[in-house]
Parts: sequence; C-alpha cells; structure tokens
Amino acid sequence: MAIEQVGIVGAGQMGNGIAHVFALANYEVVLTDISAEALTAAVALIDRNLDRQVSKDLITAAQKAEAMKRISTTQTLTDLGKTDLIIEAATERETIKTAIFEDLVPHLKPETILTSNTSSISITRLASRTDRPEKFMGFHFMNPVPIMQLVELIRGIATDEPTFKACHAVVERLGKTSATAEDFPAFIVNRILMPMINEAIYTLYEGVGSVQSIDTSLKLGANHPMGPLELADFIGLDTCLAIMNVLHDGLADTKYRPCPLLTKYVEAGWLGRKSKRGFYDYRGDVPVPTR
Repeated sequence: MAIEQVGIVGAGQMGNGIAHVFALANYEVVLTDISAEALTAAVALIDRNLDRQVSKDLITAAQKAEAMKRISTTQTLTDLGKTDLIIEAATERETIKTAIFEDLVPHLKPETILTSNTSSISITRLASRTDRPEKFMGFHFMNPVPIMQLVELIRGIATDEPTFKACHAVVERLGKTSATAEDFPAFIVNRILMPMINEAIYTLYEGVGSVQSIDTSLKLGANHPMGPLELADFIGLDTCLAIMNVLHDGLADTKYRPCPLLTKYVEAGWLGRKSKRGFYDYRGDVPVPTR
C-alpha cells in the first residue's frame, strides 16, 4: 500500500521531531496528544526548528511553509483512523502504549500499519494487543529526530514482509538510514548505550569521579560528543531507568541492575533537561553539576 498520511501519537520530544521529518518529506501528518498545550508547544517547536534549517540553508523558506501546512493536530485519538501509518511515540510505559493501541484498533482501516517508537519494550508483546500483529513493528527514531540519521526497524514474531518493506521504504523517503534489530530487550542502540550510561552513574555513586570529571573523561578520552551523564539528562532519567528495568527484567542478568542513584534521582523528580534538574542543574544560564 502507498503510505501518504501518517498519524503520530504523542507530541513530546520524540513525537514533534517525527512529525517534523515526515512533513518535510511530503507526508500529511496528523499529530495527537491528550494535552492541547503540548500540541501547541510541539507545533511552535517544529516551526522554530524548521527556521533553524532555513537559516543554515538546509531547506528553503518555501519548503518550510509547505511542511507546516502538512501538519494538523487533534486531541481525539480516533481521528488517526484515516491514516495509512501510525507511529506511537508516547511515554516509555507499556501500560500506556497498550491502552493507546487498544483504543485505536476499532477505528483503523484494515490496511493501516501500526508501529511503536519504543526504545526497549517487546514489539511482539505490544503487537499481541492489537488485531493486526502481522502489520505491527518497531519504528525507533533517535533523538533529536531531525538531526539523527538512524532508524531502528524491529520486527515482532508475526510481522510480515510487506509491512517491513513498507516501513523500510518510508525510512528511505525520509532520507535516513535503517538498521534491522531483532525483538530483544532494548534492541541494538540502547542495549549497548544504556548499560554504559548506567555504569557512568555507578561511577558517580561510588565516588570514583565527579559529574564533571566523568563527562570530561568520556568526551576527551573516548571522543564522545556528550558525556554519559550529560546524555542521560538529555534523554531523560526516567526513560533511562525504564530501559534499564526492561533490560534487567527481560534478560535476568545482574549486570543490568539500575544504579540506586538513578532510581533516587527519578524518585526526586530530577529527570534531566525536561525538569530543569538531573545530573546538572539547568535553571541558570549555564548548567551546573548537582554532585
């Protein structure tokens, strides 16, 4: 089937970025969220990010204007029923994701493909809560979506070949690169990345180094563009904890045990950039380490 209209569930950090790249690739985009404020903020952020691309001569002002026209918003989840492809980009909690799919299913066209942007949760298990496990797969974008080139494509046990090929073609039309991952906890990127971040938090927890020294060591010693604690704040500490819990529960190996300090920060509501405090305090002009 031809995919021309895309529905995106969730107008947060990932959802607005996904809407941005799809609209720029000439797809009609319907963005939904339970919060009107989140939808307004998402459209405003997309507008600013497109302006940044215009200022860098990456796109033209006309391309920006056309992309903005292709984005519509709604607080009614069932308005996505007319779309050809749905990408769920809600918070990284399985109960929320399954509830979204269960609400959506009765309103979909038979040929509509369902996907999740989950960074760790079982695609097979999510697909089993729908009426079309063969037309369901993982569609995992990296953050920030307009900049990052990779998209992980994850098949569930029932995903059929036409669905995989259709999603692969979408990635190519977006001008991005796909990597195929098997349906194991956290897939490829986060299976490798999150334990590294968790180990950096253990290094802080055990007093081996300060926030600044750990981040500086990895930036200058391993040529990472961001230190692991800075990156954790950027991702969101609640998301990091959720992924580590999926790894720990799914693989039953103590090496994936979330660091107690990560749990403590999440319990405190110190989630990183989005809450203005995490391993750094972002409430001033310059981020300051919190430990």
